[in-house]
Amino acid sequence: MNPSPLTLPPAAQPLVAALHRELRPRWAALDAAAQAAPSAPPTYRAAALPDDLGHRRVELIVEASDLQALDAALNSDADALVLDFDDTFAPTRANVQMAYGALETAAKSDRPLLARPRALYAVEEGLEFGGPAIAAFCDLGVILAARPGRPIHIYVPKLETVQEAGLWDDALALAEQHLGLERNAIRVCVQIETYAATLHADALLHALHGRAFGLNAGRWDYVFSLTKRAGAVRGAMPPRNDLTMDVDAMRAYAETLVRVCEARGAQAIGGSAAVAPDAQNPQAALDAVRADKLREAAQGFVAAWAGLPQLLDAVRGAFEGEASQPLPAETAQRTHERLLDLPAPRPLPLDMVQDSIGLALAVFEAWYDGRGVVVRNGRIEDTATAELARAQLWQWVGCAAQLEGGGELTADRYLAERRALAPDTTAQAQLLDHLVLAPVCPEYFPRAAQLRKPQEATV
Repeated sequence: MNPSPLTLPPAAQPLVAALHRELRPRWAALDAAAQAAPSAPPTYRAAALPDDLGHRRVELIVEASDLQALDAALNSDADALVLDFDDTFAPTRANVQMAYGALETAAKSDRPLLARPRALYAVEEGLEFGGPAIAAFCDLGVILAARPGRPIHIYVPKLETVQEAGLWDDALALAEQHLGLERNAIRVCVQIETYAATLHADALLHALHGRAFGLNAGRWDYVFSLTKRAGAVRGAMPPRNDLTMDVDAMRAYAETLVRVCEARGAQAIGGSAAVAPDAQNPQAALDAVRADKLREAAQGFVAAWAGLPQLLDAVRGAFEGEASQPLPAETAQRTHERLLDLPAPRPLPLDMVQDSIGLALAVFEAWYDGRGVVVRNGRIEDTATAELARAQLWQWVGCAAQLEGGGELTADRYLAERRALAPDTTAQAQLLDHLVLAPVCPEYFPRAAQLRKPQEATV
């Protein structure tokens, strides 16, 4: 039996229909691989910061369908809330319906609100608008219609090209026209979480600069993108634990965002603090969060995300000091060199390979079950970290990475290690095998899951 279709809130239905009617052909024609590198933008300034975000230092990210977490967030002392339909969200039919209803509750709050709709790659199979609905347009329409008089601010996720940025800008302009708002009344922060976006962050900000007030760093999404783009032409990519923000290649990523923001009058917003403190001994985790955010503050970031309410004080405190000094200038060529100057390939510890397999399996299992995050080994894991884990496994198998103690990570060795953690019959094992053993790294696992087994999909 097919599940019943989604029901859009009445106020959102005309807007969602208009977005699809006007912009679906452009969405269908998006092709990041065919887009030439953008030229340097002219001199410009980013949009002014919204008044309600003027003093915020920490934003609490909440999975959009988690009603308990939303209630806790609304009653927390977070400076602002981020309602997330992307990395922490499992888009089952029930979750999407619940999230759309929860938006009405959140919109009644006086709290500063931002929302992150799903990325442009995502398809919402619960609705039809000349074909399966475009998830970003569905989410965007519902988010904006929930509070049209005081629009919720938007995080724009996973951009790669100016063409994509232009599509978002036109979708927002169409929404403003539909809702009777002035041009650029809807303000956005652009997430820089792909390799292409990092190279062209200035051009992407310019494409949205009438409404974009900042750039946000998403480190694990970025490393996932870097692995897809650069991994096929080198030896083993470094394991996640080797890619701390003290590594120069990762510092170059963060500094790229900050330099653009400093030059264009925008805000640089740091990444998410995504640890789960031990209830019996939370201080070690809180100290690590504070140290990470102090580093971001020293680089020029002015605020960051927290993944749990108990992390709010640690994040906020790191950004309450004096403003940092501007970063020294750096040529684009030097930045590009630094971004690719990753730690040299080394034999992989088998336990790191096993941990990557286990992480991906755990998130995929939760995702099929309608849960967007899992807490594992004291860390909050979600779509972004699962994407990174499976892409690194794909890259390691593809280059037959050397293992500590001898041997290589061949396809057969990967399968043996995966089978020790999950049988072949499970949905999460089948999805991971499909992603890891593909000749070309699939772009995003949620869409790959839909396309591969639509009869079993829960989305």
